[in-house]
Amino acid sequence: MTGQPSNASTGTKAARPRATDNNTRAITEADVETYLRDHPDFFQDHLPLLDILRLPHPSGAAVSLVERQVSLLREKHRAMEQHMAELVERARDNERMGQHLHELAKTLMRAENLDAVLALTQDALRNELGAERVSIRLADREVDPLHALDSSDLATFDPLFARGKAQCGRVPAEMLDVLFDAAEGIGSAILMPLGTESDRIGVLGLASESADRFQPDMGTYFVTHIGDLLAESIRCHVERTHAAA
Repeated sequence: MTGQPSNASTGTKAARPRATDNNTRAITEADVETYLRDHPDFFQDHLPLLDILRLPHPSGAAVSLVERQVSLLREKHRAMEQHMAELVERARDNERMGQHLHELAKTLMRAENLDAVLALTQDALRNELGAERVSIRLADREVDPLHALDSSDLATFDPLFARGKAQCGRVPAEMLDVLFDAAEGIGSAILMPLGTESDRIGVLGLASESADRFQPDMGTYFVTHIGDLLAESIRCHVERTHAAA
């Protein structure tokens, strides 16, 4: 008897093994992904597939591809809105800081002498920047002992002047001891060298009881400008004093 062999138990025809070519290979997931990436408009010509494809959702329910795409777009939109809000707030902070710099510059221009420069700067930093503790110490200047730095104290800040820019966060206790008489109770601080390593005018210090107030990775753009304004104002008043003597 000829014909197709039958399955004895079911009476149905047995499936004939498919002939294979040694040069062919099975299609992998990577092949499908590559094809879809190369043909991003594939589903435009196969719209019914969008209704039957199901994707897992974080909630545990399965959703269609279209629903999943809409959900992803909404998530991206929310992320963009949050990013834009952060940029706007940062711009507002920069605007406020710029205004503080402007006010400080006008304050320093009105100062009649060096003592006034130091007092007005400290008040401005406390009132406008919210610094809990402010210290300005000057090197080799004929000023009140409260603001003077002798040679040994000045040497404490060698690393700061070598660094050439502000240092934020947790700073060496010996520096805080010089600037604020004691490091106890200070959680974080900003130290700003006034002048350069070869022409040391002094040191500006801002301190807070909070360890989170001044972070090592925070921007020092405005603090640097404050230090530059203060250093130049001090230099001008010292030169004026020496010229009048």
